[in-house]
Amino acid sequence: MRKFGHYAGIIFIMFWGLAPFYWMVVTALRSQEFTFDTTPWPTHITLDNFRDALATDKGNDFLGALGNSLFISLATTAVAVLVGVFTAYALSRYDFPGKGIVTGIILAASMFPAIALVTPLFQLFGRLEWIGTYRAMIIPNISFALPLTVYTLLSFFRQLPWELEEAARVDGASRAQAFRLILLPLAAPALFTTAIIAFITTWNEFMLAKQLSTTGTEPVTVAIARFSGPSAFEYPYAATMAAGALVTIPLIIMVLIFQHRIVAGLTAGGVKA
Repeated sequence: MRKFGHYAGIIFIMFWGLAPFYWMVVTALRSQEFTFDTTPWPTHITLDNFRDALATDKGNDFLGALGNSLFISLATTAVAVLVGVFTAYALSRYDFPGKGIVTGIILAASMFPAIALVTPLFQLFGRLEWIGTYRAMIIPNISFALPLTVYTLLSFFRQLPWELEEAARVDGASRAQAFRLILLPLAAPALFTTAIIAFITTWNEFMLAKQLSTTGTEPVTVAIARFSGPSAFEYPYAATMAAGALVTIPLIIMVLIFQHRIVAGLTAGGVKA
């Protein structure tokens, strides 16, 4: 019964998480005349919805927005992970005056609701003439992803066997060499996990991008929200579902590719080293 309850819980969680995505794919594959059909499996299958999502004749630029999202997410993830790994290392390895205050400030920075920052950021970037630029979306996203990155990596660095670094220092390695050759390989699972979380968080961001972007720099979340149908009174639900499926599938593929990195043990890597 214990095993049955365990697997039943796993199946329930899988169904709960995948059911919206499944219905999105079913609706995307269904002809527009049957968009609101409640049949739980694909019927009246067609690829016209995907063609409508990728078409530009109605003013939609889904592929361009997809490229914008990719650039913004990669830039934000790279900066957040690069800064976060050194910050987490310093907070976990060194004792210095004000360490608790610095940690508290980082935590406090993650507590600000995004809706409260929309107006100040819009005014600031408006004065700097940054509205509609990539900088106006990358910098706020870094401020949101960095606290998450720091705290995730901090918990991993605190579990690392520091004796390996000390042994490398005894063998003649500098602190930078010990960090690069010993600690970073051990922290590879944490780095991959943090990078994927930061990437997905930035990829799904909508509120600030809606206010700070233009049609040339808008990410895919804003582009999907602006989808227009054949007329002003007809919303393209099926094309929107197709675009949502196209946006979600790359994230699923990325997680499947790097899943072995995510679940790899930190201490197991240390023993192999």
